[in-house]
Amino acid sequence: MSDTASEAATRKERLEFNKLQKRLRRQVGSAIADFNMIEEGDKIMVCLSGGKDSYGMLDILLSLQKTAPVNFELVAVNMDQKQPGFPEHVLPQYLDAIGIDYHIVEKDTYSIVKEVVPEGKTTCGLCSRLRRGTLYSFADEIGANKIALGHHRDDIIETLFLNMFYGGKLKAMPPKLLADNGRNVLIRPLAYCKEKDLAAFAEARDFPIIPCNLCGSQENLQRQVIKQMLGDWEKSHPGRVETIFTAICNVAPSQLADRNLFDFAGLSPQQTQPDTADSGQGKPYAGPAFINAMEI
Repeated sequence: MSDTASEAATRKERLEFNKLQKRLRRQVGSAIADFNMIEEGDKIMVCLSGGKDSYGMLDILLSLQKTAPVNFELVAVNMDQKQPGFPEHVLPQYLDAIGIDYHIVEKDTYSIVKEVVPEGKTTCGLCSRLRRGTLYSFADEIGANKIALGHHRDDIIETLFLNMFYGGKLKAMPPKLLADNGRNVLIRPLAYCKEKDLAAFAEARDFPIIPCNLCGSQENLQRQVIKQMLGDWEKSHPGRVETIFTAICNVAPSQLADRNLFDFAGLSPQQTQPDTADSGQGKPYAGPAFINAMEI
């Protein structure tokens, strides 16, 4: 390849990365604004697993922190679950290099999971519960009032179908949630971001990815079945996954059958009780402050 052709390819690659980075930052800014995820004085514990999504979340939040209209603190936290072969040096080296405050929480959940879960069965449920409880407690220890998780749009959609197909419930992952203990507020800044964009961003930024040897080797997980189904749908009907996510954001309780959400028994011809989705109320609001902060 000639120098001219090489330079042109480099410019094109840089242009594509800039577009990708701008899109992700704008989507994160929109999610933060729509759900009021970050407020003045927040101390946010950013859960860093070593995977592409959490790396991307931390990177984008750090860039947002420089231009955001409010002041907030970020603390990166990784939980070393003592998985065999886990490269303990990778995350500390990376976090030292970018200059962020961080903690490595050591908790041998691996041994517990392998002891309790029968061979060949899914370990993710127990693993995530053990990890979640430890991280919630640690957030209290360091005075963090928000916990940022790296779940993206595709995770949210997959969880919707997992709950419908296997749990008999119509629920997904909310972008913002008050934990069961009533103390921790969980936020998902990547709620509007596509997994493929985060994968491309991680590759371009050359994050030191750490694979999950405990659960990543389980090929027959229910989530993988759902992921494949959604992937097939998207190939045959482009845009379907986007439409599903839009539906998650536009719920009409009167058109379902949950008596706890809508008073079907008390419904009468004189009643006027429109759903928020039908009336246009409660729809996502793109707060300009955080969105404008992403225009860098």
